[in-house]
Amino acid sequence: MCRWAAYRGTPIYLENLIASPAHSLIEQSHCATKAKTATNGDGFGVAWYGERPEPGLYRDILPAWSDCNLKSLTHQIRAPLFLAHVRASTDGATTRDNCHPFVHGRWSFMHNGQIGGYRHLRRPLEHLLSDSLFLARHGSTDSELLFLLAVGFGLAERPADAMERTLSAVIDVADAAGIEPHIRFTAAFSDGETLYAVRFATDAFAPTLFASPMGAAGGHCLVSEPFNDEAACWAEIPANAFVTIDSTGLSVLPFMAEACGVAPRLAAVG
Repeated sequence: MCRWAAYRGTPIYLENLIASPAHSLIEQSHCATKAKTATNGDGFGVAWYGERPEPGLYRDILPAWSDCNLKSLTHQIRAPLFLAHVRASTDGATTRDNCHPFVHGRWSFMHNGQIGGYRHLRRPLEHLLSDSLFLARHGSTDSELLFLLAVGFGLAERPADAMERTLSAVIDVADAAGIEPHIRFTAAFSDGETLYAVRFATDAFAPTLFASPMGAAGGHCLVSEPFNDEAACWAEIPANAFVTIDSTGLSVLPFMAEACGVAPRLAAVG
């Protein structure tokens, strides 16, 4: 399982999430506590939004803890919205094209989880992509494929609906192939204005997701696991939930509840 962190709010230095905290994302890359694999050394990446519509992107196949350039960049770059990810590969070679986040136009996306039987489902799922989106696919991961499917299903117009259609398509394709649908999916994505996240699974083991206020003027961060031991600062996002963080704050709505029969409940997030 991978680890990731995302932030939206007043501009902060990227190191505030990636490098400085006691249990920062870099620390989690070699000592995660809430993942099946403690080490996430199969590459890393950061996407951030500055003065241009499209995000900046820095990815490499080195472990995050061993890249001095990453620490230098995060010390200098300040942004109001960014996504950061350290990878533990479950499928796909360790290449830059397979490192998260993935970017398409204004959108950035990163994912923690897996699709069961992906090797058998990959071809029929790729057939659902338009020619232009198929050509935009540079890597071989299930994560990038899910992202591009969501773009094709109208991510820019209806983010929650596009993600529901994407995961429903995976379930339908698995059913058609005679494979029991098995999805574990916790993802963050953004158009540079709003930060979205999904926590979902077809079983009882959705990858973890936590939220906390951060910075001034209603800023929030989302993480795979908290950066410190101050439990009161962190609210766990329940499974089968869709998160939106914008200028009005953080909101959580049910996501594909009909598929699991469970509606999410969220502890208060300040």
